[in-house]
Amino acid sequence: MIDFPHPEECLAPSRFIDSAHPSITTLATSLTASSAGDVANAVSLYYWVRDQVRYNPYRVEKTPEAYLASATLTVGEGWCVPKALLLAALCRAQGIPARVGYADVRNHLSTERLRQSMQTDVFYYHGYTSLFLEGRWVKATPAFNIELCEKFALRPLEFNGLEDSLYHEFDVAGNRHMEYLNDRGEYLDLPFDDMMTTMQTHYPSLFADTASENIPQAGDWATDVELETER
Repeated sequence: MIDFPHPEECLAPSRFIDSAHPSITTLATSLTASSAGDVANAVSLYYWVRDQVRYNPYRVEKTPEAYLASATLTVGEGWCVPKALLLAALCRAQGIPARVGYADVRNHLSTERLRQSMQTDVFYYHGYTSLFLEGRWVKATPAFNIELCEKFALRPLEFNGLEDSLYHEFDVAGNRHMEYLNDRGEYLDLPFDDMMTTMQTHYPSLFADTASENIPQAGDWATDVELETER
């Protein structure tokens, strides 16, 4: 974890935030304008990652290569951790200081298969991005794309570049949707080994060597969402 780093420390490419990768720099340039300013550019990058990279919590990979921002861009989907890394990479590519933060949350956006495999409603290492804008760090969470929010009757998480946009506390009916339980702090890059150890401890079935119909596969997410929202 880092404590009050200089924003300049959060500009360079790092292991997972590979902001110098050609695919990252090309996309970042296409989505921003030098005349727009950092706040407007950060907002543009946020909405692209939120909505164009589909949220898929079944795509929890075990290999570090899968968590490179450029890899997430290629795949076009991912859960909160890789999506936050991608937003950080796009921002760094445009000269906006960015780091990543993690927390343990109780989250009600789930499916029957995911609940069975996790055996808990606590999501460890929920990821977000922290951006240095207008002289202060602002949190942005680009996890849930707008179509997914609509299916689960959840207000999409908006971001204006000036205020924290951290989590969906309530759904559209006013029911509690997400609750933060433990703040794990912010980092220059993904603490991969610690995250894997934590997830193996709390979600042993997700990392089992044997296949099971209750262990989510990446391609099952859309189908399971339809089943869940039809209930």
